[in-house]
Amino acid sequence: MTDLADFSARLTALTDGRASAPRLKDGVMTIALDVGGLDPDRREGLAAAIREGALTVSGVTDVRIAMTAERKPGETPAPKAPLRILAVASGKGGVGKSTLSANLAVALHRLGLKVGLVDADIYGPSQARLMGSEDQKPQARDKKLIPVTGTLGIPMLSMAHLVEPGKALAWRGPMVGNALSQLIDAEWGDAELLVVDMPPGTGDIQLTMVQKHKPAGAVIVSTPQDLALIDATRAVSLFHQAGVPMIGLVENMAGYACPHCGEVSDPFGHGGAESTAGDLSMPFLGRVPLAIDIRRRSDAGDPPAAGEGVHADAFHAIARKVADWLRASA
Repeated sequence: MTDLADFSARLTALTDGRASAPRLKDGVMTIALDVGGLDPDRREGLAAAIREGALTVSGVTDVRIAMTAERKPGETPAPKAPLRILAVASGKGGVGKSTLSANLAVALHRLGLKVGLVDADIYGPSQARLMGSEDQKPQARDKKLIPVTGTLGIPMLSMAHLVEPGKALAWRGPMVGNALSQLIDAEWGDAELLVVDMPPGTGDIQLTMVQKHKPAGAVIVSTPQDLALIDATRAVSLFHQAGVPMIGLVENMAGYACPHCGEVSDPFGHGGAESTAGDLSMPFLGRVPLAIDIRRRSDAGDPPAAGEGVHADAFHAIARKVADWLRASA
């Protein structure tokens, strides 16, 4: 068997630096591979060689390779476009906004976008757990943070990477605003889009975001119930007042399929978010079900959108609509 350090060195040589540092969690090794400029046979051969080598590493039972297409040998690099910000927000907590943010970032990455992820919930960060990066600490260069690596090699930053686990942050508004700016104004490399998981509500962090960092667009997350939709409408109002375009509304926890009998119920109601989107003249982006598998994989730092299946499909359907909006508004 091979240890992880030896395999990492071999991986760099094998791929000529095209592969990200391998991540190993619960027996699953994840590697992002840049295949830009390679013909299909070379891509598949390289992926097969990586998989074969990875399975010799002690503790590895499965290998996931995310292929991206960033390099175009022989072409003069175009000037880097300004980093666009996609805010994922809600009017209240407990609607699954962070889970949606993580899976949206993963799904957009799998569509080929160069995505970074920021956990802007300074007081209650959760993205480090959702993206399986709790054990990482960011470095700094030229007074800028260098993001850590999350699922599928996605660069990300969260206050959970900077403070002790479980420590409460008793910070006033200006300190929180400065912390948010440090996370956003980090060294994001070739990322072209930042998915920002906003805290619930319409307070200091939201105001700093819309006034200083000006998102390209916002996605609002709500459950179908009336109480959540009332608060979601307030979040929409905040972004409208700031001139931030609305990409659309997502209905989360929309239907529960019993894993034993298959019967579908709607503990939070059904269709409320779609109806509210119509009332507000904004797009409805789709539904994500209330499912134990989503909860389990989220707790384990393995976003469903990184794999396959009906739950992954729900996130990918939303991501495709978001990607279409981003292309149309570029």
